[in-house]
Amino acid sequence: MSLARNRQPTPIPVIQPDIEIDLEYVTSWMLELLRIHSPTGYTDPITRVVAAELERLGAQYELTRRGAIRVTLPGRRSTPARAIVGHLDTLGAMVRELKPNGRLGIKPVGTWSSRFAEGARVSVFTDTEILRGTILPLKASGHVYNDEVDTQEVSWEHVEVRVDADAYVKQDLLNLGVNIGDFVGVDAQPELLKNGFINSRHLDNKAGVAVLLGVIKQLIETKTSLPTDLHVLFTISEEVGSGASAVLRGDVAEMVSIDNGTVAPGQESSEMWPSICLADSSGPFDYHLSRHLLQLCRDHHILHGRDVFRHYRCDSASAVEAGNDIRTALVTFGVDASHGYERTHMDAIAGITRLLIAYCRTPPVFDEDTRMLESIDQFPETRETPIPSLTPDRPVPESHQDEDSDEQAAEFSENGDP
Repeated sequence: MSLARNRQPTPIPVIQPDIEIDLEYVTSWMLELLRIHSPTGYTDPITRVVAAELERLGAQYELTRRGAIRVTLPGRRSTPARAIVGHLDTLGAMVRELKPNGRLGIKPVGTWSSRFAEGARVSVFTDTEILRGTILPLKASGHVYNDEVDTQEVSWEHVEVRVDADAYVKQDLLNLGVNIGDFVGVDAQPELLKNGFINSRHLDNKAGVAVLLGVIKQLIETKTSLPTDLHVLFTISEEVGSGASAVLRGDVAEMVSIDNGTVAPGQESSEMWPSICLADSSGPFDYHLSRHLLQLCRDHHILHGRDVFRHYRCDSASAVEAGNDIRTALVTFGVDASHGYERTHMDAIAGITRLLIAYCRTPPVFDEDTRMLESIDQFPETRETPIPSLTPDRPVPESHQDEDSDEQAAEFSENGDP
């Protein structure tokens, strides 16, 4: 039995989710997006495709100078505005060397292992044309190198691109127009099975972008009256760390990122349902916004889980690190072998689509987030567990007490240390 099957989601009543979605639309766009190379730094083509679909849907949008997209769906009021965000960019590579043997040395774009690059079909984007090729280990033929094909080192220094052209020396590459710094796009090679599993590179985050398009379509076609302005953000540099920092504005008070979740031993995410991530390597996400999303899952009968990610960061992290004073949260579809040859299930994609639609329909978590708070009276309360003083002559300050403090302190005194 798989790890995903062993994990147990948050118990909820066995009732069908009550939010309608067009999963066929989301699926078709996911497959379409996976056909488009968009390594960080070479995202103009996918920006154009997504912008064309937004125009077809009748969504208002604007572009940053480098091609990040900000969609605005007007609400009944303009503030406090909210945002949902996913990234258009994926992993990839760049040419770092034109080798004497007519092959290309490459460096990764984003963080991924060269062991997943071996055997991949690629496109090399020169200044004049697109060349096709394959990423191969330096010792690729067992008929030549025998057991050395299995014992050679795994690193980006030990792979190269074999271009599908007459290229056997460095000058041949120059004649083809290949240059240092040319982008290399790695084919996704998606396969969608009848049982709902999809295998592909770059599900991170083409699947998330397809979900965002599905949310926009549903909200527009159902003429949903949104409680406040909603911004749907498509970022272009999440894989290298800057992400949403360049497309946010000060009117956004809360932002939910959609991305892949890590499925592995020691993690609680599953390919079968969405997870609310409560912290990643950059720290915890907003307490109140995260609990709001968990409650929406329960209210709308969406199978879900919780997780904490260790070696992971997303658009929400870059937004906060850029100095934005906003509440952030992260919702994920579980992905096995993330940043490799990835796999998820359409049930998780459907669940996260329903969750985001439910979120967009609800009012902001706090109306006070419209502005900077003027006093502590406007600051939201969080459940607190009073801790009685361990020194009898130092009573708990009144500001730290609540209506249960006296009873708990008395119980502590009678029973001794717990």
